[in-house]
Amino acid sequence: MDMGNQHPSISRLQEIQKEVKSIEQQVIGFSGLSDDKNYKKLERFLTKQLFEIDSVDTEGKGDIQQARKRAAQETECLLKELEQNANHPHRIEIQNIFTEAQSLVKEKIVPFYSGGNCVTDEFEEGIQDIILRLTHVKTGGKISLRKARYHTLTKICAVQEIIEDCVKKQPSLPLSEDAHPSVAKINSVMCEVNKARGTLIALLMGVNNNETCRHLSCVLSGLIADLDALDVCGRTEIRNYRREVVEDINKLLKYLDLEEEADTTYAFDLGQNHSILKIEKVLKRMREIKNELLQAQNPPELYLSSKTELQGLIGQLDEVSLEKNPCIREARRRAVIEVQTLITYIDLKEALEKRKAFACEEHPSHKAVWSILGHLSEIQGEVLSFDGNRTDKNYIRLEELLTKQLLALDAVDPQGEERCKAARKQAVKLAQNILSYLDLKSDEWEY
Repeated sequence: MDMGNQHPSISRLQEIQKEVKSIEQQVIGFSGLSDDKNYKKLERFLTKQLFEIDSVDTEGKGDIQQARKRAAQETECLLKELEQNANHPHRIEIQNIFTEAQSLVKEKIVPFYSGGNCVTDEFEEGIQDIILRLTHVKTGGKISLRKARYHTLTKICAVQEIIEDCVKKQPSLPLSEDAHPSVAKINSVMCEVNKARGTLIALLMGVNNNETCRHLSCVLSGLIADLDALDVCGRTEIRNYRREVVEDINKLLKYLDLEEEADTTYAFDLGQNHSILKIEKVLKRMREIKNELLQAQNPPELYLSSKTELQGLIGQLDEVSLEKNPCIREARRRAVIEVQTLITYIDLKEALEKRKAFACEEHPSHKAVWSILGHLSEIQGEVLSFDGNRTDKNYIRLEELLTKQLLALDAVDPQGEERCKAARKQAVKLAQNILSYLDLKSDEWEY
Protein backbone atom coordinates (compact mmCIF):
# COMPACT_ATOMS: atom_id res chain seq x y z
CA MET A 1 0.00 0.00 0.00
CA ASP A 2 1.27 3.49 -0.86
CA MET A 3 2.20 5.20 2.44
CA GLY A 4 0.72 8.48 1.22
CA ASN A 5 -2.67 6.86 0.76
CA GLN A 6 -2.54 4.69 3.92
CA HIS A 7 -5.77 4.59 5.89
CA PRO A 8 -5.65 6.76 9.07
CA SER A 9 -6.67 3.78 11.23
CA ILE A 10 -3.73 1.73 9.95
CA SER A 11 -1.40 4.67 10.58
CA ARG A 12 -2.73 5.00 14.14
CA LEU A 13 -2.26 1.29 14.82
CA GLN A 14 1.33 1.49 13.59
CA GLU A 15 1.99 4.44 15.92
CA ILE A 16 0.64 2.44 18.88
CA GLN A 17 2.72 -0.59 17.93
CA LYS A 18 5.81 1.60 17.77
CA GLU A 19 5.11 2.90 21.29
CA VAL A 20 4.60 -0.65 22.58
CA LYS A 21 7.82 -1.77 20.89
CA SER A 22 9.72 1.03 22.65
CA ILE A 23 9.24 -0.64 26.06
CA GLU A 24 9.61 -4.26 24.92
CA GLN A 25 13.15 -4.63 26.31
CA GLN A 26 12.05 -3.13 29.64
CA VAL A 27 9.35 -5.79 29.90
CA ILE A 28 11.63 -8.66 28.85
CA GLY A 29 14.27 -7.57 31.35
CA PHE A 30 11.86 -6.72 34.18
CA SER A 31 13.32 -8.37 37.28
CA GLY A 32 11.04 -7.06 40.01
CA LEU A 33 7.79 -8.19 41.58
CA SER A 34 4.17 -7.33 40.88
CA ASP A 35 4.03 -4.77 43.70
CA ASP A 36 6.99 -2.76 42.35
CA LYS A 37 6.38 0.76 41.07
CA ASN A 38 7.96 -0.02 37.73
CA TYR A 39 5.69 -3.05 37.28
CA LYS A 40 2.59 -0.94 37.80
CA LYS A 41 3.95 1.74 35.47
CA LEU A 42 4.59 -0.77 32.65
CA GLU A 43 1.25 -2.48 33.28
CA ARG A 44 -0.63 0.84 33.09
CA PHE A 45 1.17 1.81 29.89
CA LEU A 46 0.38 -1.47 28.12
CA THR A 47 -3.23 -1.49 29.33
CA LYS A 48 -3.64 2.05 28.02
CA GLN A 49 -2.31 0.96 24.62
CA LEU A 50 -4.83 -1.89 24.55
CA PHE A 51 -7.63 0.64 25.11
CA GLU A 52 -6.14 2.81 22.35
CA ILE A 53 -6.07 -0.18 19.98
CA ASP A 54 -9.65 -1.08 20.86
CA SER A 55 -10.79 2.47 20.13
CA VAL A 56 -9.44 2.39 16.56
CA ASP A 57 -12.39 2.35 14.10
CA THR A 58 -12.05 -0.51 11.59
CA GLU A 59 -15.07 0.70 9.52
CA GLY A 60 -15.80 -2.97 8.97
CA LYS A 61 -12.74 -3.38 6.72
CA GLY A 62 -11.00 -6.74 6.90
CA ASP A 63 -7.42 -5.45 6.56
CA ILE A 64 -7.92 -2.93 9.39
CA GLN A 65 -9.57 -5.59 11.57
CA GLN A 66 -6.59 -7.89 11.02
CA ALA A 67 -4.11 -5.07 11.77
CA ARG A 68 -5.98 -4.21 14.97
CA LYS A 69 -6.05 -7.86 16.01
CA ARG A 70 -2.27 -8.21 15.48
CA ALA A 71 -1.56 -5.03 17.45
CA ALA A 72 -3.75 -6.24 20.32
CA GLN A 73 -2.06 -9.67 20.35
CA GLU A 74 1.43 -8.15 20.47
CA THR A 75 0.46 -5.91 23.38
CA GLU A 76 -1.27 -8.73 25.25
CA CYS A 77 1.85 -10.90 24.80
CA LEU A 78 3.98 -8.24 26.44
CA LEU A 79 1.49 -7.90 29.30
CA LYS A 80 1.62 -11.66 29.78
CA GLU A 81 5.45 -11.59 29.68
CA LEU A 82 5.48 -8.87 32.35
CA GLU A 83 3.15 -10.86 34.59
CA GLN A 84 5.13 -14.08 34.11
CA ASN A 85 8.43 -12.34 34.94
CA ALA A 86 7.03 -10.93 38.19
CA ASN A 87 5.37 -14.18 39.24
CA HIS A 88 7.81 -16.77 37.91
CA PRO A 89 8.32 -19.52 40.55
CA HIS A 90 12.09 -18.97 40.53
CA ARG A 91 11.59 -15.20 40.90
CA ILE A 92 9.45 -15.91 43.97
CA GLU A 93 12.15 -18.30 45.21
CA ILE A 94 14.74 -15.50 44.92
CA GLN A 95 12.48 -13.15 46.86
CA ASN A 96 11.83 -15.71 49.61
CA ILE A 97 15.57 -16.25 50.07
CA PHE A 98 16.11 -12.47 50.19
CA THR A 99 13.37 -12.19 52.84
CA GLU A 100 15.31 -14.72 54.93
CA ALA A 101 18.42 -12.57 54.54
CA GLN A 102 16.46 -9.51 55.68
CA SER A 103 15.31 -11.35 58.81
CA LEU A 104 18.88 -12.45 59.53
CA VAL A 105 20.17 -8.88 59.24
CA LYS A 106 17.40 -7.53 61.48
CA GLU A 107 18.10 -10.17 64.11
CA LYS A 108 21.89 -10.39 64.08
CA ILE A 109 23.31 -7.05 62.91
CA VAL A 110 21.72 -4.76 65.48
CA PRO A 111 25.16 -3.83 66.97
CA PHE A 112 26.07 -2.10 63.72
CA TYR A 113 23.32 0.44 64.23
CA SER A 114 25.13 1.71 67.31
CA GLY A 115 28.60 1.58 65.79
CA GLY A 116 29.59 -1.86 67.09
CA ASN A 117 31.24 -4.75 65.30
CA CYS A 118 30.02 -7.81 67.15
CA VAL A 119 29.02 -10.37 64.54
CA THR A 120 28.21 -13.96 65.50
CA ASP A 121 29.39 -17.09 63.72
CA GLU A 122 25.71 -17.94 63.31
CA PHE A 123 25.22 -14.85 61.14
CA GLU A 124 28.28 -15.56 59.00
CA GLU A 125 27.18 -19.16 58.42
CA GLY A 126 23.60 -18.07 57.74
CA ILE A 127 24.55 -15.44 55.15
CA GLN A 128 26.94 -17.89 53.43
CA ASP A 129 24.15 -20.48 53.19
CA ILE A 130 21.81 -17.86 51.68
CA ILE A 131 24.42 -16.89 49.06
CA LEU A 132 24.95 -20.56 48.15
CA ARG A 133 21.20 -21.15 47.76
CA LEU A 134 20.88 -18.08 45.55
CA THR A 135 23.64 -19.28 43.23
CA HIS A 136 21.69 -22.54 42.81
CA VAL A 137 18.48 -20.80 41.69
CA LYS A 138 17.86 -21.78 38.07
CA THR A 139 17.44 -19.00 35.51
CA GLY A 140 17.03 -21.06 32.34
CA GLY A 141 18.84 -18.23 30.55
CA LYS A 142 15.89 -15.90 31.18
CA ILE A 143 17.11 -12.28 31.35
CA SER A 144 14.64 -11.23 34.05
CA LEU A 145 15.69 -14.09 36.35
CA ARG A 146 19.38 -13.51 35.74
CA LYS A 147 18.96 -9.85 36.65
CA ALA A 148 16.91 -10.64 39.76
CA ARG A 149 19.44 -13.19 40.99
CA TYR A 150 22.35 -10.86 40.21
CA HIS A 151 20.76 -7.87 41.99
CA THR A 152 19.95 -9.94 45.07
CA LEU A 153 23.37 -11.59 45.24
CA THR A 154 25.09 -8.23 44.76
CA LYS A 155 23.30 -6.73 47.76
CA ILE A 156 23.84 -9.68 50.07
CA CYS A 157 27.51 -10.10 49.08
CA ALA A 158 28.01 -6.38 49.67
CA VAL A 159 26.60 -6.75 53.19
CA GLN A 160 28.91 -9.71 53.79
CA GLU A 161 31.93 -7.70 52.57
CA ILE A 162 31.03 -4.63 54.66
CA ILE A 163 30.78 -6.72 57.83
CA GLU A 164 33.94 -8.74 57.16
CA ASP A 165 35.88 -5.56 56.39
CA CYS A 166 34.69 -3.88 59.56
CA VAL A 167 35.49 -6.87 61.78
CA LYS A 168 38.86 -7.85 60.29
CA LYS A 169 40.42 -4.52 59.32
CA GLN A 170 40.36 -1.83 61.97
CA PRO A 171 42.07 1.54 61.38
CA SER A 172 45.33 2.15 63.26
CA LEU A 173 43.65 3.10 66.53
CA PRO A 174 43.82 4.25 69.17
CA LEU A 175 45.60 7.52 68.77
CA SER A 176 45.59 9.64 71.86
CA GLU A 177 43.51 12.78 71.52
CA ASP A 178 46.28 14.53 73.46
CA ALA A 179 48.59 14.00 70.48
CA HIS A 180 46.84 16.65 68.37
CA PRO A 181 43.45 18.44 68.33
CA SER A 182 42.69 16.90 64.90
CA VAL A 183 42.69 13.36 66.37
CA ALA A 184 39.51 14.06 68.34
CA LYS A 185 37.75 15.14 65.13
CA ILE A 186 38.95 12.04 63.22
CA ASN A 187 37.78 9.81 66.11
CA SER A 188 34.39 11.51 65.98
CA VAL A 189 34.15 11.01 62.20
CA MET A 190 35.12 7.35 62.54
CA CYS A 191 32.26 6.80 64.99
CA GLU A 192 29.89 8.34 62.44
CA VAL A 193 31.33 6.04 59.76
CA ASN A 194 30.64 2.98 61.93
CA LYS A 195 27.04 4.09 62.35
CA ALA A 196 26.82 4.71 58.59
CA ARG A 197 27.78 1.07 58.02
CA GLY A 198 24.69 -0.06 59.87
CA THR A 199 22.54 2.41 57.92
CA LEU A 200 24.04 1.24 54.63
CA ILE A 201 23.42 -2.43 55.45
CA ALA A 202 19.82 -1.61 56.33
CA LEU A 203 19.39 0.30 53.05
CA LEU A 204 20.89 -2.48 50.93
CA MET A 205 18.64 -5.03 52.60
CA GLY A 206 15.53 -2.85 52.46
CA VAL A 207 14.97 -2.87 56.23
CA ASN A 208 15.26 0.90 56.76
CA ASN A 209 12.47 3.11 55.46
CA ASN A 210 13.68 6.25 57.24
CA GLU A 211 16.82 6.80 55.16
CA THR A 212 17.68 7.15 51.47
CA CYS A 213 20.84 6.31 49.52
CA ARG A 214 21.07 9.93 48.35
CA HIS A 215 20.98 11.33 51.88
CA LEU A 216 23.54 8.82 53.16
CA SER A 217 25.80 9.66 50.20
CA CYS A 218 25.60 13.35 51.14
CA VAL A 219 26.41 12.56 54.78
CA LEU A 220 29.45 10.46 53.83
CA SER A 221 30.68 13.04 51.33
CA GLY A 222 30.34 15.67 54.06
CA LEU A 223 32.50 13.58 56.40
CA ILE A 224 35.21 13.38 53.74
CA ALA A 225 35.05 17.17 53.34
CA ASP A 226 35.43 17.58 57.12
CA LEU A 227 38.49 15.33 57.13
CA ASP A 228 40.03 17.09 54.14
CA ALA A 229 39.71 20.41 55.98
CA LEU A 230 41.69 19.17 58.99
CA ASP A 231 45.21 20.52 59.62
CA VAL A 232 47.41 17.59 60.63
CA CYS A 233 50.58 19.71 60.77
CA GLY A 234 52.65 17.21 58.78
CA ARG A 235 52.21 14.51 61.42
CA THR A 236 52.62 11.22 59.51
CA GLU A 237 50.73 9.00 61.99
CA ILE A 238 47.73 11.38 62.03
CA ARG A 239 47.78 11.73 58.24
CA ASN A 240 47.78 7.92 57.88
CA TYR A 241 44.92 7.60 60.35
CA ARG A 242 42.89 10.18 58.42
CA ARG A 243 43.69 8.42 55.12
CA GLU A 244 42.42 5.08 56.46
CA VAL A 245 39.14 6.63 57.58
CA VAL A 246 38.71 8.35 54.19
CA GLU A 247 39.31 5.00 52.46
CA ASP A 248 36.61 3.41 54.63
CA ILE A 249 34.16 6.15 53.63
CA ASN A 250 34.98 5.74 49.92
CA LYS A 251 34.29 2.00 50.21
CA LEU A 252 30.85 2.71 51.65
CA LEU A 253 30.14 5.23 48.87
CA LYS A 254 31.03 2.54 46.32
CA TYR A 255 28.38 0.22 47.76
CA LEU A 256 25.77 2.97 47.39
CA ASP A 257 26.26 2.81 43.61
CA LEU A 258 25.48 -0.91 43.42
CA GLU A 259 21.82 -0.60 42.43
CA GLU A 260 22.47 1.89 39.66
CA GLU A 261 25.47 -0.12 38.43
CA ALA A 262 23.40 -3.30 38.23
CA ASP A 263 20.80 -1.57 36.07
CA THR A 264 23.17 0.26 33.76
CA THR A 265 25.57 -2.62 32.99
CA TYR A 266 25.17 -6.14 31.74
CA ALA A 267 27.14 -7.63 34.62
CA PHE A 268 24.21 -9.99 35.28
CA ASP A 269 24.80 -11.60 31.86
CA LEU A 270 27.78 -13.81 32.63
CA GLY A 271 27.76 -15.32 29.15
CA GLN A 272 30.35 -12.71 28.10
CA ASN A 273 32.27 -12.67 31.38
CA HIS A 274 36.02 -13.32 30.96
CA SER A 275 36.17 -15.88 33.78
CA ILE A 276 33.11 -17.74 32.49
CA LEU A 277 34.60 -17.82 28.99
CA LYS A 278 37.76 -19.43 30.43
CA ILE A 279 35.64 -22.01 32.26
CA GLU A 280 33.67 -22.74 29.08
CA LYS A 281 36.92 -23.18 27.13
CA VAL A 282 38.11 -25.75 29.68
CA LEU A 283 34.76 -27.57 29.56
CA LYS A 284 34.84 -27.66 25.78
CA ARG A 285 38.24 -29.34 25.80
CA MET A 286 37.16 -31.71 28.58
CA ARG A 287 34.17 -32.82 26.46
CA GLU A 288 36.43 -33.40 23.47
CA ILE A 289 38.71 -35.64 25.59
CA LYS A 290 35.64 -37.44 26.98
CA ASN A 291 34.27 -38.15 23.50
CA GLU A 292 37.67 -39.40 22.32
CA LEU A 293 37.83 -41.80 25.26
CA LEU A 294 34.26 -43.08 24.94
CA GLN A 295 34.53 -43.60 21.19
CA ALA A 296 38.10 -44.96 21.00
CA GLN A 297 38.66 -48.48 19.65
CA ASN A 298 41.53 -48.98 22.12
CA PRO A 299 40.94 -46.57 25.06
CA PRO A 300 43.96 -47.70 27.20
CA GLU A 301 46.29 -46.01 24.72
CA LEU A 302 44.71 -42.65 25.61
CA TYR A 303 44.60 -43.02 29.40
CA LEU A 304 47.98 -41.49 30.29
CA SER A 305 47.87 -38.53 27.86
CA SER A 306 44.21 -37.82 28.70
CA LYS A 307 44.85 -37.78 32.46
CA THR A 308 47.85 -35.50 32.05
CA GLU A 309 45.84 -33.02 30.01
CA LEU A 310 42.86 -33.20 32.38
CA GLN A 311 45.13 -32.43 35.35
CA GLY A 312 46.33 -29.40 33.37
CA LEU A 313 42.69 -28.33 32.91
CA ILE A 314 42.20 -28.49 36.69
CA GLY A 315 45.18 -26.14 37.00
CA GLN A 316 43.58 -23.73 34.52
CA LEU A 317 40.35 -23.73 36.54
CA ASP A 318 42.32 -22.98 39.72
CA GLU A 319 43.63 -19.82 38.02
CA VAL A 320 40.15 -18.53 37.07
CA SER A 321 39.36 -15.23 38.80
CA LEU A 322 36.14 -15.45 40.85
CA GLU A 323 35.70 -11.64 40.81
CA LYS A 324 33.89 -11.95 44.18
CA ASN A 325 30.98 -13.41 42.19
CA PRO A 326 29.29 -16.47 43.77
CA CYS A 327 27.87 -17.54 40.40
CA ILE A 328 31.36 -17.69 38.88
CA ARG A 329 32.50 -19.65 41.95
CA GLU A 330 29.64 -22.12 41.43
CA ALA A 331 30.38 -22.40 37.70
CA ARG A 332 34.02 -23.19 38.49
CA ARG A 333 33.06 -25.70 41.18
CA ARG A 334 30.85 -27.57 38.70
CA ALA A 335 33.56 -27.49 36.04
CA VAL A 336 36.09 -28.95 38.49
CA ILE A 337 33.64 -31.76 39.31
CA GLU A 338 33.18 -32.43 35.58
CA VAL A 339 36.92 -32.78 34.98
CA GLN A 340 37.60 -34.74 38.19
CA THR A 341 34.80 -37.19 37.35
CA LEU A 342 36.43 -37.94 34.01
CA ILE A 343 39.80 -38.47 35.75
CA THR A 344 38.11 -40.87 38.20
CA TYR A 345 36.57 -42.75 35.26
CA ILE A 346 40.02 -43.19 33.67
CA ASP A 347 41.55 -44.27 37.01
CA LEU A 348 38.93 -46.98 37.44
CA LYS A 349 39.31 -48.16 33.84
CA GLU A 350 43.07 -48.40 34.33
CA ALA A 351 42.65 -50.36 37.56
CA LEU A 352 40.26 -52.79 35.86
CA GLU A 353 42.70 -53.27 32.94
CA LYS A 354 45.59 -54.00 35.33
CA ARG A 355 43.43 -56.43 37.25
CA LYS A 356 42.76 -58.37 34.04
CA ALA A 357 46.46 -58.55 33.23
CA PHE A 358 47.47 -59.78 36.70
CA ALA A 359 44.71 -62.19 37.70
CA CYS A 360 45.38 -63.98 40.97
CA GLU A 361 43.64 -65.87 43.76
CA GLU A 362 41.75 -63.61 46.16
CA HIS A 363 39.06 -63.55 48.83
CA PRO A 364 35.52 -64.12 47.37
CA SER A 365 34.23 -60.92 49.01
CA HIS A 366 37.03 -58.87 47.49
CA LYS A 367 36.31 -60.41 44.12
CA ALA A 368 32.61 -59.50 44.51
CA VAL A 369 33.50 -55.84 45.17
CA TRP A 370 35.66 -55.71 42.02
CA SER A 371 32.83 -57.24 40.02
CA ILE A 372 30.55 -54.41 41.20
CA LEU A 373 33.27 -51.87 40.36
CA GLY A 374 33.25 -53.23 36.82
CA HIS A 375 29.50 -52.59 36.60
CA LEU A 376 29.99 -49.09 38.07
CA SER A 377 32.59 -48.32 35.41
CA GLU A 378 30.12 -49.16 32.65
CA ILE A 379 27.36 -47.11 34.30
CA GLN A 380 29.74 -44.17 34.81
CA GLY A 381 30.50 -44.20 31.08
CA GLU A 382 26.76 -43.85 30.41
CA VAL A 383 26.43 -41.09 33.01
CA LEU A 384 29.28 -39.17 31.36
CA SER A 385 27.34 -39.31 28.09
CA PHE A 386 23.99 -38.43 29.68
CA ASP A 387 22.46 -35.15 28.55
CA GLY A 388 18.96 -34.68 29.87
CA ASN A 389 16.88 -33.84 32.93
CA ARG A 390 15.43 -35.74 35.87
CA THR A 391 12.18 -36.56 34.11
CA ASP A 392 13.96 -38.51 31.36
CA LYS A 393 13.51 -42.29 31.34
CA ASN A 394 17.26 -42.70 30.94
CA TYR A 395 17.90 -40.66 34.11
CA ILE A 396 15.52 -42.88 36.08
CA ARG A 397 17.16 -46.01 34.62
CA LEU A 398 20.68 -44.85 35.52
CA GLU A 399 19.58 -43.85 39.01
CA GLU A 400 18.05 -47.30 39.54
CA LEU A 401 21.19 -49.03 38.25
CA LEU A 402 23.39 -47.08 40.66
CA THR A 403 21.04 -47.76 43.56
CA LYS A 404 21.15 -51.44 42.66
CA GLN A 405 24.96 -51.42 42.82
CA LEU A 406 24.87 -49.71 46.23
CA LEU A 407 22.53 -52.44 47.49
CA ALA A 408 24.84 -55.10 46.04
CA LEU A 409 27.80 -53.54 47.89
CA ASP A 410 25.77 -53.46 51.09
CA ALA A 411 25.17 -57.19 50.68
CA VAL A 412 28.89 -58.00 50.43
CA ASP A 413 30.16 -59.57 53.65
CA PRO A 414 33.88 -58.73 54.14
CA GLN A 415 34.12 -61.56 56.69
CA GLY A 416 36.67 -59.55 58.64
CA GLU A 417 38.92 -59.06 55.61
CA GLU A 418 40.42 -55.56 56.03
CA ARG A 419 41.37 -55.27 52.37
CA CYS A 420 37.80 -56.07 51.36
CA LYS A 421 36.39 -53.56 53.84
CA ALA A 422 38.54 -50.78 52.38
CA ALA A 423 37.64 -51.75 48.79
CA ARG A 424 33.93 -51.84 49.60
CA LYS A 425 34.12 -48.45 51.30
CA GLN A 426 35.82 -46.94 48.23
CA ALA A 427 33.26 -48.55 45.91
CA VAL A 428 30.35 -47.13 47.94
CA LYS A 429 31.92 -43.67 47.81
CA LEU A 430 32.39 -43.99 44.03
CA ALA A 431 28.76 -45.05 43.49
CA GLN A 432 27.53 -42.12 45.60
CA ASN A 433 29.78 -39.70 43.69
CA ILE A 434 28.42 -40.97 40.37
CA LEU A 435 24.87 -40.45 41.68
CA SER A 436 25.76 -36.89 42.77
CA TYR A 437 27.33 -36.21 39.38
CA LEU A 438 24.20 -37.49 37.62
CA ASP A 439 22.14 -35.08 39.74
CA LEU A 440 24.50 -32.21 38.92
CA LYS A 441 24.31 -32.91 35.18
CA SER A 442 20.52 -33.02 35.22
CA ASP A 443 19.56 -30.08 37.46
CA GLU A 444 19.46 -27.55 34.58
CA TRP A 445 21.48 -24.93 36.48
CA GLU A 446 22.72 -22.01 34.41
CA TYR A 447 24.86 -19.08 35.44
